[in-house]
Amino acid sequence: MATERRAEVTWQGDLMGGSGTVESVGSGAFGPLDVSWPSRAEDSNGKTSPEELIAAAHAACYSMAFANYLAGQGHAPEEIRTEATITLDNGVINKMHLVTQGRVADVSEEDFKRLADEAEKKCPVSNLLRSGLAITLDASLL
Repeated sequence: MATERRAEVTWQGDLMGGSGTVESVGSGAFGPLDVSWPSRAEDSNGKTSPEELIAAAHAACYSMAFANYLAGQGHAPEEIRTEATITLDNGVINKMHLVTQGRVADVSEEDFKRLADEAEKKCPVSNLLRSGLAITLDASLL
């Protein structure tokens, strides 16, 4: 079954001098969020950017995919923490670096790293992004 999600954004003005707002998302979980070119390329000053939202989506999706993969391998995690750092370089998004840590009983550090890498290949957001940017991953137990 297909699932759709929605977000509404308003932008006013040109790229460099304008500004925008993520008005709402279908779930109502957040919004409004201010966006601007400086929040993408300079200091964020409390505003978000498309890149930051992509990083948040990737960190959430990967954490969920990894937890599911671990459980499927007989190692239900107590906790997974993931930080995603996306790089915008000269107007091009070119890399994403994930750092994940987990609290998982009866898994060695070596197995955790291997399972983390295998799970990254199953993450829907990773699979969407992989064709356009390099994805790297560091994994360790908490």
